[in-house]
Amino acid sequence: MHDLLITNANVADGTGSPLRRADVALKDSTIVAVGDLQGEAATEILDADGLVLAPGFVDIHTHYDAQITWDPLATPSTSLGVTTVVAGNCGFGIAPCKPEYRDLLARNLSIVEGMSIDALRAGVRWDYETFPEYLDMLENQGIVPNMAVFAGHSVTRTYVMGEEASLRAANDDEIAAMRTMVKDALKAGAVGFATSYSHNHFGDDGLPMPSRVAEREETDALVSALAEADHGVFQIANGPDVGVADMEAWAGMTGRPAFFSALLHTSAFPDRPRNMLREAAEAQQRGHQVYAQVTSQPFSMEFTLENAYPLGSLDVWEPLLGADREQISTTIGDTSFRDAFRAQLADPKGGKIFYGDWSRVEIAGVTSPEHRAIEGDTIGTAAEKNGEDPTDFFFDLSLDEDLKTVFVAQMQNIDEEAVGEMIMHPASVLALSDAGAHLSFLCDAGYGLYLLSRWVREKQSLSIEEAIRQLTSVQADLYGIIGRGRIQEGNFADLVLFDPATVGISKARRAFDLPGDASRLVRDPVGVHGVWINGTRIWDGAEYCVNGIRPGHVLREFAN
Repeated sequence: MHDLLITNANVADGTGSPLRRADVALKDSTIVAVGDLQGEAATEILDADGLVLAPGFVDIHTHYDAQITWDPLATPSTSLGVTTVVAGNCGFGIAPCKPEYRDLLARNLSIVEGMSIDALRAGVRWDYETFPEYLDMLENQGIVPNMAVFAGHSVTRTYVMGEEASLRAANDDEIAAMRTMVKDALKAGAVGFATSYSHNHFGDDGLPMPSRVAEREETDALVSALAEADHGVFQIANGPDVGVADMEAWAGMTGRPAFFSALLHTSAFPDRPRNMLREAAEAQQRGHQVYAQVTSQPFSMEFTLENAYPLGSLDVWEPLLGADREQISTTIGDTSFRDAFRAQLADPKGGKIFYGDWSRVEIAGVTSPEHRAIEGDTIGTAAEKNGEDPTDFFFDLSLDEDLKTVFVAQMQNIDEEAVGEMIMHPASVLALSDAGAHLSFLCDAGYGLYLLSRWVREKQSLSIEEAIRQLTSVQADLYGIIGRGRIQEGNFADLVLFDPATVGISKARRAFDLPGDASRLVRDPVGVHGVWINGTRIWDGAEYCVNGIRPGHVLREFAN
């Protein structure tokens, strides 16, 4: 007898094959039959009534390393159709970690990934020291999604070099120690090795994240550990100093897939994505697996000037990273600072987040009654109405409200024609939810549901079958994730049931549910009727229904 029989489903099996009406039977954690199963016995029978049944989404770019230790559900991703997450991207994480460096790691994460330091200090479980012990801890506590984790450059560098990790080059002994740790992590089940050269990645006190200080010799030594492992992929937040040629060199060195992120379209450098994707495709033709991680969503952030992550990559703003309210207020009121700020926006450099398009910066929330009339306007519109320079208006408004004015900046991926070209390119792979990070500024965890609503239903740029393939089997195959990403007999029963006529995501809302009552932005699913992980239903269409069960697997074995 089956545990669950889902009948009358329109099955999108993850391969890109046409939708077909079928029944799907589950037993324990496994799909045991797909086809016409009418009349077969099951403990529970669920009539899908023509809804689409697809494999659960495989999210290869998350930062759930810390959150999963206090939130085994990995909210909100699992309610949004995601059943497998890959954490440790960009080389940021919490393992390995010596006890004396726990607060340093937390402080770095609070800056680079926009996490509440109070939530990290109150919530993270530190019941481990090494990377293998971290995976063991996750297995012992239990998790709801399936989870794979990268061995991370910055976190490993901090373990070996401590407070000096962001200050200097490593010596030969330190590089050897790091390489041994990466090899041990891969042996224990790390999905690969990740690092960052991105100029957007700063940590505590405005210092660069440790991997950014590494010389190429060090990075080569750590990446090459993949060549000696029996599996693994390489991921990097590349930045302007690392091009596709570097990615191809690393892919050639290891024989493993190499992924660079984030590739987003900007009006300042409109041809960059097309050129990088062309170069990646040429590398593939030469036998090297180089891919760009892209997203179908516009990239926007909510922020105040007290915690202005979007401005952090601008050189002129760098001294204000980690500064207090008084320091920020004094600086942004200074004429010479504003002139330098304007000059930098007028001469954009690659690898930045914000390029000064004030027509895309919304005044989302004001605190002073006299400013209510401009709430909802953009800085560009409001400044023009008042006959002011937009940079001056931006800073003056925030100063007038003690830096508490809330802005929402639409910064990248605004041109949908360009975005469509990117997501359909054979050298790209859908990712970049950043779930578990930037909690104060954004929530892109629903990227899969957004793809189905905007690009399938509304724009009709993708078929539902192709969209599901790009969210499931493509990622599972590239990362060597075994038995997931397809609805077929013998695979794990990771499933999402949704209504294609309504599927999507809600607007972002602020929730005060982090440790220490810290807040974050979250989104809710729309049109999702059920999510199953390893045969266990964890979302019933209205709320989580796990009842304390934690069906997820810590993934340690991979096919690549």
